[in-house]
Amino acid sequence: MDALYLACVIVGVTALVLISAVIPWAVFTRYVLNSAASWPEPMAVLLTILLTFIGAAAGYRLNLHMNLAYFANQTPPAIRRMLDVLVQLLMGLIALFMIVWGARLVEVTWNNTIGDFPFLSVGVTYLPIPTGGVCLLLFIIERLFLGAPQDPIAHHDTDSFE
Repeated sequence: MDALYLACVIVGVTALVLISAVIPWAVFTRYVLNSAASWPEPMAVLLTILLTFIGAAAGYRLNLHMNLAYFANQTPPAIRRMLDVLVQLLMGLIALFMIVWGARLVEVTWNNTIGDFPFLSVGVTYLPIPTGGVCLLLFIIERLFLGAPQDPIAHHDTDSFE
C-alpha cells in the first residue's frame, strides 16, 4: 500500500506543480502578450480533477483531511473505535459511488472529445474519479484491517522505504 500511496502523492504533487505553471502562463499570455492562449484553463481544470481525486485518496490514507473529531475524542476508546469503523464504512460507500458512477461517466463520455484537446477523450479526463475511488477503497480496507498506517515518506531511512 505504501507504493500505491507514493504513486498517488507523486500524481497529486505533479498535478499541483503543473497547475502552478499553467495558470501564470495563461495570465502572461493574456495580459503581457495580449493574446490569450486557449489551452491553459481547460488544462488547469483537467489537472485539478487529477489532483482532487488521486491526491485526496493519499491525504485520506494518512488522515490529513479536515475532520471534526472533537466529540468523538471525548468518548471512551471502545466507542471511539466504533465511530471510526462507522466513518470508514461510510467512506467506503463514497468510494464505491465514485467507482461505479465514475466508471459509468467514463463510459458515457469516452467517445466525446475536448474542444481544446481534440486528441483527448473526455472519458480519459474522468478516469481519475473511479481510479481515485479504487485507491480510496483500498486505503479504507487497509485502515479497517491493519489500522492507521505511518507516513512512508516521513518515516524512512535513506536506503529504502519500509
